[in-house]
Amino acid sequence: MLDVDLLRALANDKRLLVLEWLRDPERHFPPQRDGDLVRDGVCSLFIAEKLGVSQPTCGAHLKVLGRAGLVRGKKIKQWVFYQRVEERIAEAKELLGSDW
Repeated sequence: MLDVDLLRALANDKRLLVLEWLRDPERHFPPQRDGDLVRDGVCSLFIAEKLGVSQPTCGAHLKVLGRAGLVRGKKIKQWVFYQRVEERIAEAKELLGSDW
């Protein structure tokens, strides 16, 4: 059964872009001083900059994605790094019958 949080997360072009970028973070983001792009995820500052939005706006998008279980955050020092949750994305694809 589809849940509202999943549908809300996928109903925004910017959130879909974030999911796409996080699929191959080394291709879409520069190296980070703290945290490995693949192992630890992408710093929310880089995501906000690439989206062209403020940090609070980016944080709101990431919160929606996180509530749907599509991304997870990992705090390193004072920063939060985000990765896709591939298991949840696979489940969502199956529920939606889509190839995204």
